[in-house]
Formats: sequence, C-alpha cells, structure tokens
Amino acid sequence: MITGASSGIGAAAATLFAAEGAAVVLVARRAERLDALVARITETGGRALAAPADVTSRPEVARAVRLAVDTYGGLDAAFNNAGWGVRGAPLHETDDALYDRIMDVNVRGVWNCLKEQIPVLLGRERGGTVVNTSSTAGAFATGAAAPYVAAKHAVLGLTRAAAAEYGRQGVRVNALMVGSTRTELLGEVPAGRPSGSRSVLKRLAEPLEVARAALWLCSDQSSFVTGAAVPVDGGCSAV
Repeated sequence: MITGASSGIGAAAATLFAAEGAAVVLVARRAERLDALVARITETGGRALAAPADVTSRPEVARAVRLAVDTYGGLDAAFNNAGWGVRGAPLHETDDALYDRIMDVNVRGVWNCLKEQIPVLLGRERGGTVVNTSSTAGAFATGAAAPYVAAKHAVLGLTRAAAAEYGRQGVRVNALMVGSTRTELLGEVPAGRPSGSRSVLKRLAEPLEVARAALWLCSDQSSFVTGAAVPVDGGCSAV
C-alpha cells in the first residue's frame, strides 16, 4: 500500500515496487491520476489497484486497507508517503488553518494509516513492514514553515513509538528523512537559488532515488532495521 501515489515519490515507488513483483494498492485523492498509473503498470505486466482516498479521513483509509486485503489476501508492506506543505510565513504570522492542514495531512494521515495497517500486519505470521515519509525538516529547522517542521518531527516520533511497540510481533517501522526532491510539492526553485543547495551533491533528489530507499526498507534486505530515520538527503544532514 502506497499513499501519495498519484505523483512524485509515491508514483515512482508504485512503478518500482510493481516492477519488483509487488502487487501495489495506490492511495491518493486524485482518482484519475491513479487510474492512469494503474493502466501503465498493468500494461507492462504488473499488478496494481487504485484506492482513491484522503489520508486525513480514517474511514477512507480503512476502506483502502480493506480493499488491499480483499483483493490480494493481505498486506505485507506499507509506504505512508502522503504529505503536504508550503513555503510558510514566520511562525507568528502563520494562519491557524494552515497549521491545521499541515498537521492533518502529515501527522494525522500517518496516524490513520498506522491505526488501520498495523492490525492487518499483526495478523501475518511473518509480520510486515511500514515506511513513513518524514523529511530533513524532521531533524532540523531547515527554513521550512514551522508547522511543517513540527509535523515531520512528529512523524519520526510516531515511527519510533510504533517500532518499539510492535517489533517483538514482527512488525518493522522505519522512516525516510527526505531532502529536497524534484516533485510537484516542491514547486519551482526560486530564481537565484541553486537546486538542492543544502545538499552536498548540489542537486535535488529524483523521486526514483527516494523510492529505491523505500523499497529497501520494505524488503527482507533490511530485516534487522527498525525504528530508524534513514536520510535520503544528498548529505545535507552530514554537514
């Protein structure tokens, strides 16, 4: 199950996971984009299913999880990637409605997904794995809007708490600390600002590069990794 699958990192992950043999359930609000992505995946022999949903709605997330179980017989892994943010004003000038929206999508969205996914994963003999998308803003005040920084810190907290609670039952939970990535959410880089200037590689990440890290964390190749915040940031957290 991949949330935020209609574009960017989520769409790249959907294509990559399907190419590696996973049956993917794609979750996002934009149904027409999901349908187009499902068509591209199935045309190349992959297995994919669209489950339009807003992650801020617990009933909609529950329906998406049930659809995965009913269609494919269970759930092995989840990539909770849906997120939203904007270049915000200073904290004291930030509107409460903007704070609420950012927290709803980035924190409540992950909360809703974990609440619905974990019971299904606990029902498997081998457990399962969850990857949540955080950000370099989850570790540093990077110049992003204060609510976004707070939200991405919260995602790391939820990740670590869930990893500690469910590790003995075979459920691994990790997070990606993602740096600036070439997606619609990032938008245009302001004039005069080098792309990925915080990265020691001096460029933006491509969505596929982040998707590859998620694939590794969802696979048995990372079988002893849980509760981790894995940076995919071009080295900006190293300096």
